[in-house]
Amino acid sequence: MLIDTNKTVSITSANQNFTHLLKKVDEIKDVIIMKRNKPKYVILDFEFYETLITKLMAKEADKIMDEHYEVFEELAK
Repeated sequence: MLIDTNKTVSITSANQNFTHLLKKVDEIKDVIIMKRNKPKYVILDFEFYETLITKLMAKEADKIMDEHYEVFEELAK
């Protein structure tokens, strides 16, 4: 997975500058917190999170509908 380095913050920086971290989340909607130079945590703007979850759920629902189309057709009769 490619990570945008503009969205990363060290865990030390996140701990010491939490208010700054939240301002960054407000600006760019998501921030990745690095621990030992590896992505460890993600902080998301709540509206952005809701959008991601809604899109994911819709995608999964479409997948289920496609996989079981015949069953749903039969149930609709």
